[in-house]
Amino acid sequence: MEFRLNVLLLLPMSVLLLTGCGQSTSGIPYQPPPTPPAVHNEWTWIGGSLGINQHPVYGTLGIPSANNDPGGRVNAVSWRDASGNFWLFGGYSLIEHTDLNDLWKYSNGEWTWMGGSSQPGQPGIYGTQGVAASANAPGARDNAASWTDGTGNFWLFGGIGVDSVGTKGNLNDLWRYSNGEWTWMSGSNIAAEPGLTGAYQGTGIYGTKGTAASSNLPGVRFAASSWADASGNLWLFGGEGVDSAGNLGILNDLWKYSNGEWAWMAGSDIGDGNGHEQYGVYGTLGTPNPANTPGARGGAATWTDPAGDLWLFGGDGEDVNGLRCQQTGSPCELNDLWKYNPAANEWTWMGGSNQNNSPGVYGAQGTAAPSNIPPPRDGAIAWTDDSGNFWFYGGNTTGGAVLDDLWKYSNGEWTWVSGSNLTCQTGMYGIQGQPASSNAPGARNNAVSWTDKAGNLWFFGGDDFCNGSGNYNDLWEYQP
Repeated sequence: MEFRLNVLLLLPMSVLLLTGCGQSTSGIPYQPPPTPPAVHNEWTWIGGSLGINQHPVYGTLGIPSANNDPGGRVNAVSWRDASGNFWLFGGYSLIEHTDLNDLWKYSNGEWTWMGGSSQPGQPGIYGTQGVAASANAPGARDNAASWTDGTGNFWLFGGIGVDSVGTKGNLNDLWRYSNGEWTWMSGSNIAAEPGLTGAYQGTGIYGTKGTAASSNLPGVRFAASSWADASGNLWLFGGEGVDSAGNLGILNDLWKYSNGEWAWMAGSDIGDGNGHEQYGVYGTLGTPNPANTPGARGGAATWTDPAGDLWLFGGDGEDVNGLRCQQTGSPCELNDLWKYNPAANEWTWMGGSNQNNSPGVYGAQGTAAPSNIPPPRDGAIAWTDDSGNFWFYGGNTTGGAVLDDLWKYSNGEWTWVSGSNLTCQTGMYGIQGQPASSNAPGARNNAVSWTDKAGNLWFFGGDDFCNGSGNYNDLWEYQP
């Protein structure tokens, strides 16, 4: 204190008067620095590599590190927990040439390897059905369905993967992750081998439509669509798998899982892979009808709106004509938009075309219009923001090309927000951690996505066979 007083005594009185609280030495009242402007409509490359097919860096189980990274992968599944952390499980790694069963958490800018194996192609450890255990782990897989229920538990169903005895095939096992442990909840621990109709444990047990039963079980499948409703019930639609007759094909069955039981709610129990997949029954645009149903498909984008209705866009599958794709051998990409009301058990065709491979209408970038409609696709990356708007990015389109366009659906209209209306665009990464209007992830499909607590959109990984034929491990954030 004595030193401070001596210094003050050496200063001229005029300086002491001008340097008081809230004033500058020039006599002008102090002005705090301006708040940086909010960033909108810009991508930020957060982490990962610019290159493709990167090996994972696991570090130590349960310990976060800035060096950890899940590595390149496609068709993984993801969740967000109650604290806002992001979670990632499994997927297919092109560099490992097989599936993974590792569990990751992303928090405070770092990845943590939380469970599963650091070795690819691992079989499942099922334990006792209905009993959680620290040793339990789903087998390596890709193209599974996932949910987060009303209490924050993570759920996983089926996909293509490795069963309890090391056989790789289509799965219908249902898993719950809660309090750091996996529980095998239902389904078989044996896979149906690809290409075998009526394969062991592969056939769906449908029961009576609309009636839950402990014996009901969806057949094995991959690339199905999934939702969680306002009550925390799990919903599953379509995908490619085995129907009630043991046929392997594309499905359009809708299932609900509630209170430990499955109920077949809508669609057909037949999905014959011999050119007889179920076609769409569209009815009248905007009008619900019990007879309406989307055609058989896989890889659709899905959302849940604030009212609890389930929405579905596009995918690879059947249009109103049913057999056209099989007859012509052409791609089967869709851009139809559907809404399902769980209370009424009715589908409504809300927009898009009832024909496969119909061209999209981009309109003016940044401008919503009733005539806008995204081009057909499967494997898009989807989000729902805090205002209940739907978003998606990229995906595979007609001819096998990959897109990089970002779309928003709000108040019944689509807006082409950013990205290109051309296919196979390369990424523009910019400076890591810095948003910029010129940044763009590039063409991408089958990545995993999250929405953070601030309402920003995130995605990780995926692939793009236009530009280098490989899997990505890059992490991106978009601020609407």
